Amino acid sequence: MNRYVTFLRGINVGGNNIIKMTDLKTCFEEMGFQNVTTYIQSGNVLFDCNETDQLKLTQQIEKTLSERFSYNSKIVLLSQQTLIQLVNTAPKGFGVYPNEYRYDVIFLKAPLTAEEALSKIKTKEGVDFVTAGNGVLYFSRLSAMSGQSQMTKMIGTAIYKEMTIRNWNTTTKLCEL
Repeated sequence: MNRYVTFLRGINVGGNNIIKMTDLKTCFEEMGFQNVTTYIQSGNVLFDCNETDQLKLTQQIEKTLSERFSYNSKIVLLSQQTLIQLVNTAPKGFGVYPNEYRYDVIFLKAPLTAEEALSKIKTKEGVDFVTAGNGVLYFSRLSAMSGQSQMTKMIGTAIYKEMTIRNWNTTTKLCEL
């Protein structure tokens, strides 16, 4: 069995695409996945299955979620091992000073690459710090100056629809589950 982590994009945010985690868990179980666990309301689902073709799994999950919950589902699917590797290869010092910085991992939906995303994301010098990883961007910003961060300006861009963001605490917790 392979362990996967699914990051649903655009659910339970601002009163849009509301999906109860119990309904989401049931939906994944009905798709035949085992040991299904959800974590917080932002759409994080862990499950086991024998399938190794991640593109096939992604398409199956997106189709099922779109039909079941009546929205245009987009997900980022990773093996749990890949997620652990992303956490272990984060930039030096990332996540270390939570009282001074806000830390987020921006998960990119293939075929979007970190290099392409990085070239389109604007940052505020001295406030925002972003580093490309394998299919992710590690984004941190000074807490005291977060109002000047360019992070929220990403929301209106076309590229934003091809990513989903999780804070560092959520990302590391998903490695433990």
